[in-house]
Amino acid sequence: MNTKYYEDDDILVIKLSDNPIEKEVSQGWNVNVSYDKDGQIVQMVILEAKEKGLFPAMSVKKEAA
Repeated sequence: MNTKYYEDDDILVIKLSDNPIEKEVSQGWNVNVSYDKDGQIVQMVILEAKEKGLFPAMSVKKEAA
């Protein structure tokens, strides 16, 4: 997984694999999800990520098992 944030444009790109993108689906006006030929998510692009409170992501505290 690779995450890149473009501060000047407030865009967050989360890349989950290097598979070629076959289709992109808009999940509302500010989130686009890209899929490979098998329907697996390749990447997500979130516009206005910081403004919407999605970047930086909250830290998650891991609990002992």
